[in-house]
Amino acid sequence: MKLSVVIPVYNEERTLEEIVRRVQATPFEKELVLVNDCSKDNTRAIMDGLAKQYDNVRCFHHETNQGKGGALATGFSKVSGDIVLIQDADLEYDPADYPLLLRPILEGKADVVFGSRFLGGAYSRVHLFYHYVGNRMLTLMSNCFTNLNLTDMETCYKVFRREVADKLQIKSRTFAVEPEITAKVAKLHVRVYEVPISYAGRDYSEGKKIGPKDAFIAFYAIVRWSLFS
Repeated sequence: MKLSVVIPVYNEERTLEEIVRRVQATPFEKELVLVNDCSKDNTRAIMDGLAKQYDNVRCFHHETNQGKGGALATGFSKVSGDIVLIQDADLEYDPADYPLLLRPILEGKADVVFGSRFLGGAYSRVHLFYHYVGNRMLTLMSNCFTNLNLTDMETCYKVFRREVADKLQIKSRTFAVEPEITAKVAKLHVRVYEVPISYAGRDYSEGKKIGPKDAFIAFYAIVRWSLFS
């Protein structure tokens, strides 16, 4: 089965080449779908260089910034694989976890897999306290609306059988995309698994982008996509 790795990219010139190298090292037939969300640094040139270096790297460039959700919507519309996996470009999430993430789907047990930072992966950088509390509260709220029993709704690592990915039709243009995807997955009544993953979270001095405002956006998104879509 072919794996499509969708990588939304915004101002990641420092980490982009390394994350592509790590994804390429995974033992799967795959394509990498990179979506540049109108980056202001040297990301575009680096992406185009990677597409020349690797036959399985495909690059798409937004001329206006559309947010993470917009980048994922573009990426999902371009995939050709049987399984679709979301990968951030900032090195917080380790592609060495791909075998664990894909196993429930490859064994025919799952349609969707969430990689949880709270189930005890091989390693995890200590979270900022308020990020940890915010993640757990948003996950609990999402669970109340979706009737899922997730431990990490906000995780980047979400993996889908292609048939499921095609049905999501992502509309959010911000980090609200995580609760949107989760709510839509719940409404599809598909088989959802969680697996433990490693996590090397960044702080703001290292380029972390999500902030307190995004928690309020996520709260609104949980209600909107659970009740009114």
